[in-house]
Amino acid sequence: MPPKGIKPRAPTAEPNYARSVVQGLTSPDNRSVVTAIGLFAVGVAFLHSSWSEILLPA
Repeated sequence: MPPKGIKPRAPTAEPNYARSVVQGLTSPDNRSVVTAIGLFAVGVAFLHSSWSEILLPA
């Protein structure tokens, strides 16, 4: 019988996948890559929208 002052350790939880992804994306090491991908996505969305007609010559 174990002493009453010592409690058995609970198994450690596995790291949360979503939390590790968010920490990876917000890491300063990945900031330039995330910014480039974001700007590329905004550019593609703009060119695919009806707002891209602004670029056509009059």
